[in-house]
Amino acid sequence: MQPTDLADPPQNPDSEKNSEKTEEKTPETTPPAVEDTAGTTEDAAPKTEDAAETPAAAAASVAETPGEVAEPVPGTPDDKPPGRVRQLLRSPWTARGLNVLAGVIIFVALLYPNVMRRLTLGNFARIPIEAAVGILLLVVLPRRPRIVAGTILGAGLGWLLIQKSLDMGWFKTLARPFDVVLDWELFDDTFNFIRDSYGAAGAYGAAAGGVLAAAGAVAVVIWAVLRLAALMSRHRRRAAFTATGIASAWMLTLALGVQLVPGVPIAARTSVTYAWDRAQQARTGIANEAAFAGEVKADPYADVPADRLLTALRGKDVIFTFVESYGRNAVEAPSLTAGTTAVLTDGDAKLKAAGFASRSGWLTSPTFGGNSWLAHSTLLSGLWINNQSRYRNLTASDRLTVTSAMRKAGWDTVSVMPGATRAWPEGSFYGYNRVWDSRNLEYQGPKFSWAQMPDQYTLKKFNEFEYAKPGRQPLMVEMPLISSHTPWAPIPEFMDWEKVGDGSVYNSIAAGGADRADIWTSAGKVRREYGKSIRYTLTTLIDWIAKYGDDNLVLVFLGDHQPSSVVTGDNASHDVPITIVAKDPAVLDRINTWNWTDGLKPATDAPVWPMNAFRDRFFAAYGPNGTNH
Repeated sequence: MQPTDLADPPQNPDSEKNSEKTEEKTPETTPPAVEDTAGTTEDAAPKTEDAAETPAAAAASVAETPGEVAEPVPGTPDDKPPGRVRQLLRSPWTARGLNVLAGVIIFVALLYPNVMRRLTLGNFARIPIEAAVGILLLVVLPRRPRIVAGTILGAGLGWLLIQKSLDMGWFKTLARPFDVVLDWELFDDTFNFIRDSYGAAGAYGAAAGGVLAAAGAVAVVIWAVLRLAALMSRHRRRAAFTATGIASAWMLTLALGVQLVPGVPIAARTSVTYAWDRAQQARTGIANEAAFAGEVKADPYADVPADRLLTALRGKDVIFTFVESYGRNAVEAPSLTAGTTAVLTDGDAKLKAAGFASRSGWLTSPTFGGNSWLAHSTLLSGLWINNQSRYRNLTASDRLTVTSAMRKAGWDTVSVMPGATRAWPEGSFYGYNRVWDSRNLEYQGPKFSWAQMPDQYTLKKFNEFEYAKPGRQPLMVEMPLISSHTPWAPIPEFMDWEKVGDGSVYNSIAAGGADRADIWTSAGKVRREYGKSIRYTLTTLIDWIAKYGDDNLVLVFLGDHQPSSVVTGDNASHDVPITIVAKDPAVLDRINTWNWTDGLKPATDAPVWPMNAFRDRFFAAYGPNGTNH
């Protein structure tokens, strides 16, 4: 509605004549007015909604706008002077203010963006065509259908407001919009992350606040729509003229391509376009889920005999280590590259002195900013697992993974999951013989934010429990390292391996570390602490290889995903580094055709593969038909 609609005189000029005639003919026993849901009063007689009231009902229908309360008729039992609060609520200025507020709410809801960087005044300097359509629809409807339609429109607009807000959060953390079909399960993981990082009170408080905010947003938008609908019903002609003016201005600015802000056309169709896109997204998601069953079964290695799987790695200990949030940004961003490059350069020298060599490239992760398990399953299964539905369907299948293939071929398969705090049933799908997690790694020290224990402790215990055991089988290990997990405060310190002990040595380090609340006051501080966490984990892992790695070690370490956009900025890639380290030259000779970069740091122009391509390339390179050329 335009401002002029919200300040109409108390009587509708279009009904003055009719009103006078009605007053002359109406007896004193005229039926009382029926109160509108939005606070207005409408005549119960089957004439027109704009008909004037009778003198007997005048006190109940004086209010011009929804929400006004009529003054009592003198001489009646209700002739008691109202208090100040009632006077304020009955004031025409209060009613008009509420009308203006309702209009602002609808206007903002129609133009509300789903990306945070667009939340600017320029984004709201636009004309929403949906306003004209909504006005025309509500003006032509009788009272009851109008209330029903207004409630439905308000609820729909309120839901779009919620989903756009979810999109903002998803874009900031996962670099993609919220999927209304597939992403509901992620709220459970979000709750667990908040609980593990900030405590149970913070998690329940955040959950309650989110539910109340969502319900409140829908209720407020419904109220605003119904209030304006009631107002327009009493000023139908002006409302129709307003809708026509909005539509005409919209078509004119669309035809001329008018923009007050570069790249933001004044003619907006934000809500209808967004709703259509989300509907298409939901349709595509359902179709992809149905097609995934066929992808799982299309496996060229499903029937390969055990004696022909990974023959070039027989006798080797093969360890897959995911470095949390280790993305291309950590290696190439101007604010981070110097520190990370220094660690990798020193690491190259240290590993070379210990007899190791390495090759590095890039993989494109299916996820961004979080949901690490999607990357783990993508690498090990050879399928693109970019949402929870695919992950759930994958782990319910019999798909051959790197882990199950190596167990089939004779390796002892082990998972080391320092971040897991409860049973992990998916371990049986992957094919692990044993799982080590926070419940049995015997850690006696403090948590470092979300991380249950420092990476150096995890590697030390893995060495004691598995790697250094005499007379064991060759190992295949998957081990996420989690000290670089958001929120990156506090961060452990690297120390002599002999000092690690049971982890209690970390108490003073955690107590003296940076505080999360202070770190997250600026993006610069977050980036600085993120860089420190990556350097800590890389330093720890490289030193473990040099100190404990033997001739049969083949270690593959890679990032699971990029950090959230507070570190990378908008529009960052999904690329993560991947490195293979080995002491036996024949292991690296097998991947000469991959054209990876020598050393721990991949060149900017090194090959980039989708992460799901790794499994089959790995099987081919180290199978009986692999080549040294």
